[in-house]
Amino acid sequence: MDRKALAAAFPVTLPVLMGYLAIGMAFGFMLEAIGYNFVWAFFMSLTIYAGSGQYLGVTLLASAAVLSQVALLTFLINFRHLVYGLSMLEKFRGMGWRKLYMIFSLTDETYALLASAQVPEGVNAKNFYFSVALLDHLYWIVGGVLGSVAGALLGINTQGIEFAMTALFLVIAVDQWKSYPKHQPAIFGAGATLVCLWIAGPDKMLLPALGVIVLVLLAMRPILDEKKEGEKEASQC
Repeated sequence: MDRKALAAAFPVTLPVLMGYLAIGMAFGFMLEAIGYNFVWAFFMSLTIYAGSGQYLGVTLLASAAVLSQVALLTFLINFRHLVYGLSMLEKFRGMGWRKLYMIFSLTDETYALLASAQVPEGVNAKNFYFSVALLDHLYWIVGGVLGSVAGALLGINTQGIEFAMTALFLVIAVDQWKSYPKHQPAIFGAGATLVCLWIAGPDKMLLPALGVIVLVLLAMRPILDEKKEGEKEASQC
């Protein structure tokens, strides 16, 4: 492990640490409430590592859902990760065996950090990306285990606690908005999502919204890249 990259990645991941401890604990509370102890919380967080997917998993375990239903719902919820992966092809290039872990560990929050964080001078970029992903994963595991243990000891009422995931996503989205001077992709993404929500409803809007967003962003890419190059040239003058 590159200690220099790890030390550089830690302050960048602090917001995720705070968020993952909270929503990881919420997941642990919910899992404990349906009769699954911290061992389940540990291995689900280690091997599944999908916030909304694990929240859904609690409901599916409680209802004894069949595997076909589990597979379909998991695919629909995590379909957005296909888009994440496409945008990270260049950053993950040349990472060797770590590339497989980077693909696995690309959560919403890790993606946001990798997309926006600047690699400090003198730090290996690939090691920095790997350290960010690894730290975020560890935070999630610790949060899930702590929540499960606390739930067993305290008997916490978990009603409404799943909103913690939405709250963290909003915090990350606000940070992204502040980090980028151009807001056209974010505005369009929000607008397309609302239109698809109105047309298809909350249960069927995800795939159409993602499809429309991807197609339009691909069409807009030459324009966005041109603006980005223009900003670089202006900053160097």
